[in-house]
Amino acid sequence: MAPKSTGLGMGLEVNGVSVAGDVNSIGKIGGGPMPIEMTGIDKLGYERFGGLRDGALEWVSYFNPTLSHPLFAALPTADIIATVRYPGGTIGTVGAGVVAKQIGYDPKRGNDGSLLVDIKTMSNGSGVEFGLMATAGLRTDGAAGNGAGLDFGAVIGTTAFGLQMYVQLTAFTGTSVTVKLQHSNDDAAGDPYADITGATTVALTTAPQAVRIATAGNVSVKRWVRVVSVGTFSNAVYTVLVCKNPVAVVF
Repeated sequence: MAPKSTGLGMGLEVNGVSVAGDVNSIGKIGGGPMPIEMTGIDKLGYERFGGLRDGALEWVSYFNPTLSHPLFAALPTADIIATVRYPGGTIGTVGAGVVAKQIGYDPKRGNDGSLLVDIKTMSNGSGVEFGLMATAGLRTDGAAGNGAGLDFGAVIGTTAFGLQMYVQLTAFTGTSVTVKLQHSNDDAAGDPYADITGATTVALTTAPQAVRIATAGNVSVKRWVRVVSVGTFSNAVYTVLVCKNPVAVVF
């Protein structure tokens, strides 16, 4: 049996800001297609098809007037981009990403004097996406470079349905950095790494910021994937979540 895991040591980045130290607990990560009842009169039970995808990310934050409060209290009308990193802190750790609208900022004072804030977000444009971290937690690059390979394993292997990548740039010094993905059949043992079509950010020049990049739905992605940074900079701190589609996906 594979080892089980606790919820200790998780990470959470929102719009390029690492807020995990201000988070008391995560209440919900999930969603899925809304069921549409399409039951024929010849059936003996309900018949359902998948409808619009939905998702939500909810957490409870401590009140921090210098970090989490100014980030969330403004209740931004623009989308936020969030990445949750599950325990492990290594390449291949499970993660989840979402582009969402923040719909709440509700402080609550406890009888013990504590001040906690309920924060809720709802996905916008696509649901919550689960994938694997292609960086070992927060990766720090002092110059352009290649990361270690992420093995999606024989179960997923090579697919032809594209992928989505979430990049959270938490700190940056320099002119610009571009983050992209490359792939290989065997971690470059015989098949050299090459760029994945469409899996690249624009040149990022400031931090904090976050982006979600989606390739075309018919892009082939090999078993091994690695993160590559290019540009002119002396410090870039970021995470990359890769959501590889094992089947055709429509957004």
